[in-house]
Amino acid sequence: MKIADRIEATMTAAIAQGQGGVAPPKLAAALNYAVTPGGARIRPTILMSVAMACGDDRPALTNAAAAALELVHCASLVHDDLPCFDDADMRRGKPALHRAFSEPLAVLAGDSLIIMGFHLLARAAGDAPARAITLLDILGTRTGMPFGICAGQGWESESQIDLSAYHQAKTGALFIAATQMGAVAAGQEAEPWAELGARIGEAFQVADDLRDALCDDATLGKPAGQDDLHGRPNAVAAYGVQGAVKRFDDILGGAISSIPACPGEAALAQMVRAYADRLVPAGARDRRTVPGE
Repeated sequence: MKIADRIEATMTAAIAQGQGGVAPPKLAAALNYAVTPGGARIRPTILMSVAMACGDDRPALTNAAAAALELVHCASLVHDDLPCFDDADMRRGKPALHRAFSEPLAVLAGDSLIIMGFHLLARAAGDAPARAITLLDILGTRTGMPFGICAGQGWESESQIDLSAYHQAKTGALFIAATQMGAVAAGQEAEPWAELGARIGEAFQVADDLRDALCDDATLGKPAGQDDLHGRPNAVAAYGVQGAVKRFDDILGGAISSIPACPGEAALAQMVRAYADRLVPAGARDRRTVPGE
């Protein structure tokens, strides 16, 4: 089964379970709305790719880990879009969940998806409980405080921002979780895989800054120009378009060089490069200014 099929099948089953019993109909519908359409699914794809490079001897556990990570990511998007944060009207080409269902249901849906992710991992422990415990620990570390996506959101409420800590928590945290959880699901140690995740996350953040500056709402499927609108620190403001592209290339090269030795090292390197290159907006390498500069 292809990676994408494994991810979608596990996600669908998890959402269906969350909608079971005598569930509140609106909240049940909001759960599915929050995870579809699926977007790039880049974090679970990286997780599965690492697991496969390391042997993937517990595919059911890998599936659960990938889906759990994506559920947490989807929850973070629901919360990010709320009026108290980004106040975004669109996400993935359709109305943001709080616009479609209401703010209370958006908060509850995001909370439910996070809990669902941890529940899914716990239920998948099976004959590899030690791995599952480590997976739960990694996901918790990269979701909460002080190193997770909650910390990343929290930095936006500070008058002075530690840019490195902000980027690593806001964007890098779940990429570190992806590489480490993929390795652990396949029976490998987590620590050697942290650098790869951190570098992929940093590259993704730079690419996201470029897309925010250069693409329109229709292309992104969400409001563009948010970094400038909210005064957020970003690579384009710091380095310019060409400088941001060069930084992306440098980070990507470092990411590939950091891949630990494993049976599928070459294939993993190829996947990382191909996936990352697609993130840079078309024509960005030929641009020298941001529109309006």
